[in-house]
Amino acid sequence: MKKLAFRPAPFFDNKNAAFWNLQFAGWGGVFALRAVSAVANEAPWDLLLIVLVQVVTGFAISLVLSVIYRHLMQRSALVTWGITALTLSAAVAFYAAIDAWLQGIYFSGSRETTFAQRIVGLAFLDGTLLGAWSALYYAINFFLTVEEQADRLERLEAQATSAQLAMLRYQLNPHFLFNTLNSISTLVLLKQTEPANAMLTRLSAFLRHTLVSEPGSKVTIAQEVETLKLYLGIERMRFEERLRTEFHVEPEAANACLPSMLLQPLVENAVKYAVSPQEEGASISLTAQLVGRRLRVAVSDSGPGLREGGGGTSVPPSLAGVGRTVSTGVGLANIRERLSQAYGEDHRFEIRNPPEGGFTVIIEIPYEAAAPRETTVVERPSPAPAALTPEPPALSIGTTAA
Repeated sequence: MKKLAFRPAPFFDNKNAAFWNLQFAGWGGVFALRAVSAVANEAPWDLLLIVLVQVVTGFAISLVLSVIYRHLMQRSALVTWGITALTLSAAVAFYAAIDAWLQGIYFSGSRETTFAQRIVGLAFLDGTLLGAWSALYYAINFFLTVEEQADRLERLEAQATSAQLAMLRYQLNPHFLFNTLNSISTLVLLKQTEPANAMLTRLSAFLRHTLVSEPGSKVTIAQEVETLKLYLGIERMRFEERLRTEFHVEPEAANACLPSMLLQPLVENAVKYAVSPQEEGASISLTAQLVGRRLRVAVSDSGPGLREGGGGTSVPPSLAGVGRTVSTGVGLANIRERLSQAYGEDHRFEIRNPPEGGFTVIIEIPYEAAAPRETTVVERPSPAPAALTPEPPALSIGTTAA
């Protein structure tokens, strides 16, 4: 599985550059503030040199503190904050001593204060400055640590979701392979070698087509329809004219994305429970359209519908799939789980069982457009299937037959 790289906030893409930018900006602001204050108080211009030396001294002390703090952050909280307090106190004392010495030189003879008095007087100002710098340093590093942990958690969740989607996707292939190989075995036993060979050829084409996309990836409706046609081409060799299919895909919906191989179990379900048990076969139709900013896909058949559950127009989730699942019982549950993993609560999965017969599954997901690609659509008039009622507006539907 591909490992996702950590992406910090844009300003901290280069942590080293961000540190130096903040250093120069912060201490430059301190110099500007003190310089403006000196000018406003009509101080001599040579006092700006003293201010500059004070700021450069603070800049150098903060660099030393950054090295110490970087090592302290790897220790326990008690050690970190204890040594930080001692280090900061020593740094403030040293900074105040430098400031007191500079002021003693500049104001020599004009002020009757001792060196110790000047240190005490300047300690509050220098302590506030270095204390604010230390708090900001720890706050920024704490922010980056939390951001990295949150990003790591998000990546782990994404990888777990991707793995689960891949697992659900891989469940589909054994079902289809089992059913298809069983049909091929039957043809071989009946010594119908040519149909068996043709079915094997189509099976290899179908598998080659499905292996192009990664598990958990998304494809367009047009690509999904191509995959379904390959599958139905295999099944049509078994049922011939008993299997009748129609695809109604709006041009605007053809470019919409959905999880790959999402619809194949629904079509396989329809073949198993609508076409296979009836002598006259059944029709399977797929409709895709946009409803606002959502993609609605309906797969329906003209089979007998659910074996249990009565004749309502909609089946509650507790009855979803009763008597109507693929051979190992994971078809509809697989689709529902894949939708939940991909879209959370922002999807619709509805099963309808009309009184007059038939079976319909409606899927509605957020619309997501893919890059434009060329598709060939054969236009012919066709009525909208009953699966999309009670929505009454007429739709312009491009129709292709498998």
